[in-house]
Amino acid sequence: MIILWIAGLFLSGSLMFSYWLGLARKKNLKKIGDGNPGALNLWKSSGYKFGILGIILDFLKGYLPLLWVMESQHSRGYFIIPLALAPIAGHAFSPFLKGKGGKAIAVTFGVWSALTGFKASLVLAVILAVLKVLGSWYKSRGNSPVSDGMQVVSGMLLLSVYLCIWLWSAPIMWVWLGSFAILVYKHRLELAVWVRKYSSRKRKGT
Repeated sequence: MIILWIAGLFLSGSLMFSYWLGLARKKNLKKIGDGNPGALNLWKSSGYKFGILGIILDFLKGYLPLLWVMESQHSRGYFIIPLALAPIAGHAFSPFLKGKGGKAIAVTFGVWSALTGFKASLVLAVILAVLKVLGSWYKSRGNSPVSDGMQVVSGMLLLSVYLCIWLWSAPIMWVWLGSFAILVYKHRLELAVWVRKYSSRKRKGT
């Protein structure tokens, strides 16, 4: 039964609503911006109304199914780990896009909202907002794909501090580790660019 739940949650996460909305608008999101088939590029290509709709749908496909499954006994203990990670992995590696899904940010918020009653997702939202403001002050290019990627990964890393301070359970920490790993993988190109730039500056400084 648990395998069926995991498969169902993975399938839910793999539904690429933003990408399909873009196609409905005759826009291929893979050819827009950084090529991510997610809500941000839908926003860029089709306006804020479609962008917000994409964000909501991507959020709900992680939130609602997991919330429903959590009402059953199958989500107890360490079983919650694969159940919570399944929608995120589904979006990131969607079979509908031959394994090349989106960056899984909105669905990650949906999963953490269901998992912690919105507590962790609100903390993450505040962290990302602060990092966004600091990034904009530090550089006028604070909204570049590389900067955005660093902010998402850094924000998820800082979320672990909150989870540790408030003594969330071991299964929740394992969910965090899994979702952090997926975000790092999906932002690996931006991270690689940042590392090269940082290394270059360090060499020049020395």
